[in-house]
Order: sequence, then C-alpha cells, then structure tokens
Amino acid sequence: MALLVAAGCTSGTGDTASDAAGAKPVPTPVTTAPATPTPPPAKPKGAADPALRPFYEQKISWKACEDDPATPKKDEGEFRCGTFKVPLDYTAPDGKSLDIAVMQHPAAKPDQRIGSLVLNPGGPGGSGQDFVKYAFAEFDGVLHDRYDVLGFDPRGVADSSPVRCLDDKTRDERNAQDSPHDPIERKAHGERSGKAFSAACQEKSGDLLPFVGTRNAARDMDVLRGAVGDDKLNYLGVSYGTYLGSLYAEEFPDRVGRLVLDAVVDPAADKLDAAIDQTIGFERSFRAFAADCAARTGCPLGGNPDRAAEIGADFLDKLQDNPLRTASEGRKLTASLGWAGAKSLLYGNKETSWKYLREAFTVAMIGKDGSALLFYADSYLGRDKKGHYDNGSDSRAAIRCADGAAPAPSPEAVQQVLAKLKADAPLFSKDTVASDIEGPGCEFWPYRTPEKPHVIRAEGAAPILVVGTTGDPATPYAASEKLAKDLAHATLLTLEGEGHGAFGRSKCVDANIIAYLVDGSLPAAGTRCTDAK
Repeated sequence: MALLVAAGCTSGTGDTASDAAGAKPVPTPVTTAPATPTPPPAKPKGAADPALRPFYEQKISWKACEDDPATPKKDEGEFRCGTFKVPLDYTAPDGKSLDIAVMQHPAAKPDQRIGSLVLNPGGPGGSGQDFVKYAFAEFDGVLHDRYDVLGFDPRGVADSSPVRCLDDKTRDERNAQDSPHDPIERKAHGERSGKAFSAACQEKSGDLLPFVGTRNAARDMDVLRGAVGDDKLNYLGVSYGTYLGSLYAEEFPDRVGRLVLDAVVDPAADKLDAAIDQTIGFERSFRAFAADCAARTGCPLGGNPDRAAEIGADFLDKLQDNPLRTASEGRKLTASLGWAGAKSLLYGNKETSWKYLREAFTVAMIGKDGSALLFYADSYLGRDKKGHYDNGSDSRAAIRCADGAAPAPSPEAVQQVLAKLKADAPLFSKDTVASDIEGPGCEFWPYRTPEKPHVIRAEGAAPILVVGTTGDPATPYAASEKLAKDLAHATLLTLEGEGHGAFGRSKCVDANIIAYLVDGSLPAAGTRCTDAK
C-alpha cells in the first residue's frame, strides 16, 4: 500500500528639516528622533467591515427539510433547512456570492436556550448537514435541550456550490485501479492521473477553486454566527473540523465562545510529515486489530498475534494480481479497494468496527468473496448503492490544495521519509517508492495559494477544549497535545483507547464536553478518560 497522503513590507525614513526664517543653516546632524510613520488603519474584519455588514445582517428563512428516507420518521419535522449568502471572494464582497446550505435541529427547551452549536464532521469534504441528520442522537439530552444544533456544508461541499471533477464511471475506475509495480511506470501513472484530475476540476469548477480554502470557510462560519444572532461562536469540530475551528479562532478570537476541537489536525504541521504520521498511525491500529483478532477463536488471520498483521496485509496486497469476485455486477475487489475497506473500519472503535473488520476478512479470505470489504470501501469513498458518488473526494482534494500545497521534498528528504516508513510502517508502505513521496499532490493544480502551515495562538480567545485519543490512527494523539500547548488558552482532554475522534465514544469524555459547552466548566488539566460507551 502506498503512502496515505489522504491540499512584502517595505519601510524607510526620509528626514527633512526646514530652517527658521532668516536663520543660517547649521551643518551638523539633526539630533531629534525621526517621526514614526503612522501605519494605515487595519481593515475592519467580519461584521465590522461595512462591505460585509449586509451578509451578517441577513436572516435565514428556515423551512421544513425535504423528505429524506434517511431522516428518522420519529423526528420528521424537527429539522429545519435553509441557506445563507456569503461572498465568493472576501476581498471583493460586492461581486459574486454563494449560497451555503445549513440544517438546524432547534433546541428542545427554547426557554433554556444558550444559542447555536455549530458542527463540522471533518474531511475536508464532510457535510455538516449530514452530521446533524445522522448523528443527532449523540446530542440528545442537555446539549439539544440548550442548543440549536447546526450543521452547514462548507463552500465547495455537498449542497454548497459543490466542486465537481470526475463522473461516476471515471471515479469507479480510479478507485479500483492499483498503481503499477514498476517504479518508472508508477511515476508516469501518478503524473498522468494528477494532470487529468486537475484538468477535470478546472474544467468543471475552475471559477470556484481559488476560493474553497478553509480560511474562507471560517469566514463563512462567522457570517453564519451573525445570521443566527449569536454574539459568540459555540462549536464542535472533529478531525479536519479542528483545523476549521483553529483558523476561526485565529481570524476571530474575540468571537470565540466555547470551542471543542476533537481529533486534531495540527495547523503547524508540514503536510508530508502529517501524511507520514498518519500512515504510521494506521499501521499501529492495524497491528492492534490483528493482534486482537488472533486472540479470538476462528480469526482468519491465524492465531499468532505476532504474524496476524503480516498475513492480513499480504492478503490485501495480493489482490492486485488476483482480485476477488463480489456480488456487485462487473466489479472486483482490487488491492486499492481492499485496503480502503480495511482502513475505513480502523476509524471506528474496538468494540464494533473491529468486529466488522474480522467478519469482512473472514468472508474474503475463507469465503473468497470481496463483497464485504467492497461495501466498506464504497461507504468510505462516498459511493451509494446505485453507483453515484457524493462530491467528497473532489472537494477534499480542492480544499487541501487551496489550504497550501507542500513544497517538493529534496532527494535527501525523500530517502529519509522512505527509511522512516519502512521502519515504522512496513506493511502500509510496502510498495511505496520515491515518486509517491515526491508527488503528485497539488503540483498540477491550476493556481497557487498563499496559505502555509503555521502555529496558531488565538491570543484573546476564550479558553478552548482540545480532545485527543491515544490510539487515533488518522490524527495521531501527539497533534492534540501540541495544539493544546500552542493555543494561548486551551485544556487537553484525553481518551485512552482506539478509533478516530472521542466524542460519542466515552461517557467520561462526553460528560466533560457537555459540562464545558453548557456551563463553561473545563476539565482539570491532565484529565484522562478510559471508559467506553
């Protein structure tokens, strides 16, 4: 499996002296300090900018959400949908605008309402509306009593002017295709694929691509805050949602209410370093899963915990030359799809997701049927039963490139990365070659962005709650530790366990998050949770 890469100031002084009337010039240096130039006034931000005020003062026209079979019937009518307008380009607010889709689950006890709790499920490319729709039960109780629970689709995502690049047939082909074994062919294949994808995005969504970055999404979120009438933003962001929340705190520190950042994407991390850490994190989780499987009767990976992970990885790798049949007509389980299915279940918790992964390996290895792993791969890649894809993959790539392309690593850095991967993630990097590390990333993207990784302090913001899980494969725990230290005012809450994200997985974690969101009570420094729901 290849690497899991998942996006002047000038100054001077000129002294002049005017002589007093009739006085003889004095040929000695002026000893008074030169006048300090008066800096231009800072451009007002957000609602303080007169050009943006109409966006902040708009009112959302809520209406019943369209009938959706996925919406639980018992809650039909409890969800409200709407849109709000934002400028396409915040430097030219009088130009084109975008409609941003938002869903609201109004507070169950309006007389005790605190305000709105805005959600982001991650990605990038995740739909906030879907988060409200499908995970609303996680907010039942005091959170939903006290808050309107809100989820918006960030610009470029789902119902908010979605970025479109590939059609369903092309996406099917790309997802199923395994990279060539030969390094030279592999590099050429990667370049062709990268160029074709960038060209397709430019053709279908070129006008939008320069404006889909996370900083603009953070500005949109502040417009949403104003449109619903909240003085401060209360927010829960998971995974990529922590990056969105961090940028919001940097842009609008005085508007930060109660922010929960769960499963941290470090805004200061080099993108290549982050990809390496993620690959190592997934390998660690895969080995933990395999060892747990080996301790159970009937494990398809055998009974030796020291060999189980190698057996599972070898099986998936061999699908490149011997893909498995599936129940889906005309489709086989390739190595790329098999790894995607396995990886998707490593995001989940030990109690349920690992059980499903054991069963999927059993069906594939013993039953010679790839249907289960294909099902999980499709779910992970955004493909529905009819073969239609959501725009998650397209928007994810567009947002990542808009957030700053990593510079090409030096040949020495490439070799260091390869050595680290072979040492710390030999199963997940077995066929990784130099060209996988060199690119393609955003090399062929149609424009360049000024965004760069940087430390976010958010000076002046209210205290922020950072949450991390020690066994998180996708956003390793060290990133949560680091962000909690980098932010000017933050507290770290730790879940000792497996899986991506902590909210909804532990009674202890949930109790601490709820206490913070409802009462503003932060957990004691060093609080660690060990229980599971």
